[in-house]
Amino acid sequence: MITAIMQPTYLPWIGYFDLIDLVDEFAFLDDAQVLKRSWGVRNRIVSQNGETFLTVPLSGHSQSSTSTFVGTAIDSGDKWRKTHLTTIRHAYGKAPYFAEVFPQLEALMAAEHTTIGAFNVDFISTTAALMGITTPLHQTSALKGVDGRKDDRLLAICKAMGADRYLAAQGSAAYIERDQESGAFAGSGVELLYHNFAHPDYPQLNDGFISHMSIVDLLMNCGYAQALDIIRSGRRPMLTSAQLKEQLA
Repeated sequence: MITAIMQPTYLPWIGYFDLIDLVDEFAFLDDAQVLKRSWGVRNRIVSQNGETFLTVPLSGHSQSSTSTFVGTAIDSGDKWRKTHLTTIRHAYGKAPYFAEVFPQLEALMAAEHTTIGAFNVDFISTTAALMGITTPLHQTSALKGVDGRKDDRLLAICKAMGADRYLAAQGSAAYIERDQESGAFAGSGVELLYHNFAHPDYPQLNDGFISHMSIVDLLMNCGYAQALDIIRSGRRPMLTSAQLKEQLA
């Protein structure tokens, strides 16, 4: 069984959903630390002025290790929900699938989740299902007896989930591979593989193409029914630690 584990980011890019679609089981690392100005609380859409960031304000947040996704409150007194919806409406009001996608965003915003983890998990889970992704989704905050830090903790989560293969985002190689090839996964019985994704082009409202935007951009331009096929078109064979090292050399 292959699994992936990722922090629940805000309105993630399309590669995040390819990772979910590729594995047998997926876990949100929702008890990880959430940092201000990280992808956990912000992402980008394409507006008439190019890239535009949408950022969720947090309440009483500090950079301490206790500020986790599952425990960090969204600033309920801020009008960010209305601001984000207005910005999205202005950016995509003329997009082909605006009428299909925008009501889903309005419904998620109206739910008024109290924590950033709850909002992100709901958005990702709902969006994945609407696109046709059927991978079972879990939250690491619900797992018992999973200790350690960084790659040691990832390995412990894999074992708790019964996985014998772990599909990691390439960005995690910086700490997994820091001390030795495959890090804590070396000789563990859990094979480490890396996600390999080539961002596909798709129609956008403006001239040219801007990649690595929020999934909202793909959905507004192409709709839920076409989105998964477009995402899968960017899929490439998974990489071992050695293959990733060679690719990055």
